[in-house]
Amino acid sequence: MRIGLYPGTFDPVTLGHLDIIQRALELVDRLVIGVAINRDKSPLFSLEERVAMVRDECDKITARTGGEVIVHPFENLLIDCAREVGATVILRGLR
Repeated sequence: MRIGLYPGTFDPVTLGHLDIIQRALELVDRLVIGVAINRDKSPLFSLEERVAMVRDECDKITARTGGEVIVHPFENLLIDCAREVGATVILRGLR
């Protein structure tokens, strides 16, 4: 099983994020959206709000296209999160 991890703060989730999520679902069997907790930043939305926004948007995408998406908040190092969820691929967007 190919498990992908797409990390970010998602503060807020954007159309660019959603595009990457849709494309990633074509490449992996399970996509884990890692919503980062960064104590050094002052996010516009709380962690709970960001997780809820990402879940809501991912539910809309998977209802249309299928695929498995898990929203996973994390505070540790990215590599530790990847190991924790069993990811074999880390996905990133470019600005």
